[in-house]
Amino acid sequence: MARQYDHQLVILQTDPFDLRAALPKAQITDAPLRVYLEGDGRAWITPTQPSLDPTPRNPLLARLALSDPQPSVYLARPCQYVVSPACTPDDWTAARFAETILGSLDQALDQLRRRYGNRQFELVGYSGGGALALLLAARRGDIVQVQTLAGNLSPRLWTQRLALAPLGDSLEPLDFAERLRKLPQRHLSGVEDRVVPSSLLDEYVSRLGPAACMEVRRLERVDHHAGWLESWPYWRDRPIECGAAPAAPPSAQVPRP
Repeated sequence: MARQYDHQLVILQTDPFDLRAALPKAQITDAPLRVYLEGDGRAWITPTQPSLDPTPRNPLLARLALSDPQPSVYLARPCQYVVSPACTPDDWTAARFAETILGSLDQALDQLRRRYGNRQFELVGYSGGGALALLLAARRGDIVQVQTLAGNLSPRLWTQRLALAPLGDSLEPLDFAERLRKLPQRHLSGVEDRVVPSSLLDEYVSRLGPAACMEVRRLERVDHHAGWLESWPYWRDRPIECGAAPAAPPSAQVPRP
């Protein structure tokens, strides 16, 4: 896929993880560099047995990133698509949003900025990548907007709602609500998503508090994995509608050709 879409596969060396990335060969303009952050991948084999390799079985986000007409970066999570000595199962289970994970992604953005000379970033986070996009935006001053697809916006609320074990070693975006209220953000969720239920959007919006620029959309005929290849091209370059975050966000049909 990287060759097909004129991207270069690289390893970004950070502390403590090596990160797999697909970088565009095209010239980067003055626009913010769009970086797609991968989801949790195959974190568990069974409800009680962690996977030995969290690499996603379905390269959905890679397809979305590489096929984006705007020169964009695909950035995998630590331990995905690469073997790193630092990796342990905690890094894709209880500690999947830990400071060590966030720190490596933060370093990767610094490397991209040095490589391309861009001044700003736009982050697109899928599933658990949504939480990390928000956490990165809360700590950096060069993230101009965040978009999420099926985003896990609050790991704390997610584990409570689904009666899962708490991610005790992970950071929580809502702990940085004051900073995130200032962030332009669009969150897209599938009505049929059972992995990250769309009802969690309401709780995130409510607990975040009054945001300066927020758009929340529920997409019909979309679940956690299916429907994004069809729907994302409609949304990715549309300006964020700052007022589109009512208590009960309106449904949006998946655009059809």
